[in-house]
Amino acid sequence: MSPDTAHSPTSVDVLVVGGGAAGLSAATLLARSCRDVVVLDSGSPRNAPADGVHAFLGHDGVPPTELLARGRAELESYGGRVVPGAARGARRTEDRVVVRDGTGTEWAARHVVLASGAVDRLPDVPGLHRHWGRTVVHCPYCHGWEVRDSRVVVLATTPMALHQTSLFGNLTDRLTVLAHDPALLDGAARDRLERLGVEVVDGPATGVVECDGVLSGIETARGVVQADAVAVQSFVEPQSALLEDLGLEPVDVEAGGTVVARQVPADPTGRTDVPRVWVAGNVAQAMTQVVAAAAAGTMTGAVVNADLVAEDEEARLARPA
Repeated sequence: MSPDTAHSPTSVDVLVVGGGAAGLSAATLLARSCRDVVVLDSGSPRNAPADGVHAFLGHDGVPPTELLARGRAELESYGGRVVPGAARGARRTEDRVVVRDGTGTEWAARHVVLASGAVDRLPDVPGLHRHWGRTVVHCPYCHGWEVRDSRVVVLATTPMALHQTSLFGNLTDRLTVLAHDPALLDGAARDRLERLGVEVVDGPATGVVECDGVLSGIETARGVVQADAVAVQSFVEPQSALLEDLGLEPVDVEAGGTVVARQVPADPTGRTDVPRVWVAGNVAQAMTQVVAAAAAGTMTGAVVNADLVAEDEEARLARPA
């Protein structure tokens, strides 16, 4: 074998970048459709710090690592492959998308599904990251049951804090709003919170208070605000090193007039404006939960397979009789 041949890209029908719920769901559907599919998985799912996955029918409370292990086993039972590694670069040819991983290996795929998830940018308060996904939370549907009836502090860093306060206020009457920037809450907002029985404390927050490694409060210049859990407004961004190489530009996602995330534009099936490049899960829908990411991956896998079927039929019809 010549050196050039030895280093030629490995051809596959579909390369899925990201081995989370969206990526594994897309890959499994494709493998069940007899496609040669590889999942390139960096092993860094967004929900890794959480104790369990919630709001996923039939899987409530399953640890994220266990859910993904089950998914990998299902994929492999149909002949799909999971390759550990991170995508580092990509280029397009006439009929392929070539992706390079961290080892320098290249994968030449007829179609690529970007399902590498998202990252949460937390407010710049020392100590928050240590408790992220457990007692520092952002979503009442992912974590609300676990913090119900406890002392919850909403760390208000954006106007979305008022919406978050309402949702967590449904779960506990031991609620405090800590205005990291006191100017964030105007007189009307403060009056509304007071009428709802929600205490407001002016910040800024300067750090997390712990007792034996367990979060017990948030420190401010005025003292410590006691807390069993802290609700924050994270900023969500797509996690992919390939977006620029492939000509994909994330767009802002607004809620209540505030930019809360960025995501890659695509149609409901995950099809982007770049031929042969698809997105699924939090790359395309920044605010979606695990169950919706899995559903999106399944949809994308089905439509990718339909495109492959059409390509294969056209190729057969183009052959001389």
